[in-house]
Amino acid sequence: MKKIHSFKKRALHGFTAVALATGLIASGASAETKIRIGHVLADSHSWNIAAQGFADEVAEKTEGRVTVEVFPGGQLGSEKDMIEGLQFGSVQGGVIGAGSFQTIDPKMGIIEMPYAWTSREQAFAALDGKLGDALADILDQQNIKVLAWWENGYRNVTNSKHPINTPEDLTGLKIRVTPDKVRLATFEALGAEPAPLSFGELYSALQQGVFDAQENPLSIIYSASFFEVQKYVSMTGHVWGAATLVLSKPVWDKLSPEDQEIVQAAALEWGEKQRDMVAASDADMIAKLKEHGMEVNDVDKAPFIAAVQPIWEANADVYGEELLSILDEYRK
Repeated sequence: MKKIHSFKKRALHGFTAVALATGLIASGASAETKIRIGHVLADSHSWNIAAQGFADEVAEKTEGRVTVEVFPGGQLGSEKDMIEGLQFGSVQGGVIGAGSFQTIDPKMGIIEMPYAWTSREQAFAALDGKLGDALADILDQQNIKVLAWWENGYRNVTNSKHPINTPEDLTGLKIRVTPDKVRLATFEALGAEPAPLSFGELYSALQQGVFDAQENPLSIIYSASFFEVQKYVSMTGHVWGAATLVLSKPVWDKLSPEDQEIVQAAALEWGEKQRDMVAASDADMIAKLKEHGMEVNDVDKAPFIAAVQPIWEANADVYGEELLSILDEYRK
């Protein structure tokens, strides 16, 4: 049996104790609840596959008391829109890139600091442990319930001009980045010309030459068909990103303790499966991107890591000593 780390232990055991104390687990009584969950990626992406699996399992195990409908491709709005909706209860749930939560608390950006993680396993240990607990507490205070930490993966640079082998190769490239200060500062430090843009507008912006480049995990580069408008993939791996399956707290609080336990367990189970999908897909994604005419090159990361060290120093006060100390426990 896999070890259950502190975030998972807390998630699974917290409401079980409440349910036992109130005697509600045995009753199984709750009104039918319909939950709409959105995300911004294509329906072929692992987020969507896992979210559909989560939805099916919840419906089956709650015997229809809780049903989940998944809306891919930004149908419920951008990640910023969904986060605002989660806070106010107008959006019920989502699979959202963890870095996007910096709009409500900049501390959420700690996961996606440049070159923060030497391996995805290191990141998972932190998110399934003390770091995940601390970040879930931050979102809880913003009326958002974290069900499970899923994966976005390592981000790599694509562009229409030339391979990126050194930071100097980024000089002057107009690159679309996610709308957060750290990502902007990272690519400024690397010599590029970064600017934010919503994901839904990115394909056309690349097609029209508004941007030369963008940065995303391989699975998104493929599922968004960026191979049609970009020539080069450079394996910079500059950021590893998490995703999180979340609900608005009023939706979560509406569920009976019995159904909370089912929903939580399904979220963790499908989180593990989604992580496995990402791990299995990278080599396949490279092959598929090459089949579509993209050129893929490996990168010596050492000069990139050196170039972004000032970003860590500049953000030390943002994250605070306590959170950085937790992070360092897992980076050793």
